[in-house]
Amino acid sequence: MIGTAEASVFKKEGTPDEQRANIRKVSDQALAELYKAQPSAKAHIQKAAGYAVFSNFGMKILVAGGGSGRGIVIDNKTKKETFMKMAEVQAGLGFGVKNFRLVWVFEKKSDLDRFVNSGWELGAQTTPSAKVAGQGAGALAGAVSVTPGVWLYQLTDAGLALELTAKGTRYCKDDALN
Repeated sequence: MIGTAEASVFKKEGTPDEQRANIRKVSDQALAELYKAQPSAKAHIQKAAGYAVFSNFGMKILVAGGGSGRGIVIDNKTKKETFMKMAEVQAGLGFGVKNFRLVWVFEKKSDLDRFVNSGWELGAQTTPSAKVAGQGAGALAGAVSVTPGVWLYQLTDAGLALELTAKGTRYCKDDALN
C-alpha cells in the first residue's frame, strides 16, 4: 500500500526525465507552501549553502510502521541537483497514515556534501523536544535544529509542524535518477 501511495505522489512510472520533472514539481510546491507559512524561510534558504526537499508517505499500524519518499538536493552555488530517496522505520504504539514534506537547510557546504555523498540517518538525536528555531540569534523561525548549521522544516497537511516526527529515516542518492 505504501508503494501505491508513493507512486501517486511521485509517479515512479515513466522515464527518468519524467520522474525527475515530477520530483522538481513536488519540490517547488513544498517550497511555495513553506514560504506561505513562514515567509522568512525564503531568504534563509537562498543564503544557505544548499537545501533539500523531500516528500514522504508513511503508515503506522499498531506497533510497526514505515514510509518512503523521494526528493532533490540543490547546491545554491553550483545549482547542481542531486536526486535522493528516503526510507523510514517506526516502532511504538499507534495507527495512522501521514503525508509530509521535509525541507532541509544546510548553512555549510561540508554538511550539504556529507548529506549528498554519505546519506543521513535521522534518529533519536532529533525529537520533539529539539531546539526550535527562534530561540537564538540567526535561527530559522519554524525550523528544528538537527545539528549546528543544519535545520529542518516539516510541513504537514495542517501546515508547518513545530516538532519532528521523522525518526529512523535514512537518506541516500537515487542511483536510478542521477
